[in-house]
Amino acid sequence: MPSPSLLFYTDGFIMELYYMSNQALLLKHLEAGKQFTAKQIQASFGIAHPASAVRSLREQGYCVYSNETTLSNGTVATKYRLGRPSRRIIAQAAKTAGASVFSRG
Repeated sequence: MPSPSLLFYTDGFIMELYYMSNQALLLKHLEAGKQFTAKQIQASFGIAHPASAVRSLREQGYCVYSNETTLSNGTVATKYRLGRPSRRIIAQAAKTAGASVFSRG
């Protein structure tokens, strides 16, 4: 856990306020099973370029899925969520990029 950025006293308790990056906060919510559209990412996390944040998470090794969905107002949008890749996807990645793509070296 990061060191506290701010300590304050309220109602007899010393509270610690931790700051995390907007992208780390997005990741935390995705890990909790939530899904977001690009507009929701912009509004909720203050991330100006949601696609760049998603690409960065993917580059860090997170499996972020993008699924088209129809919203309640009838518009089609892409929702992002974390998931586990299927065996078929892993096999295709190994076939395309080689087994070294899965090594940490």
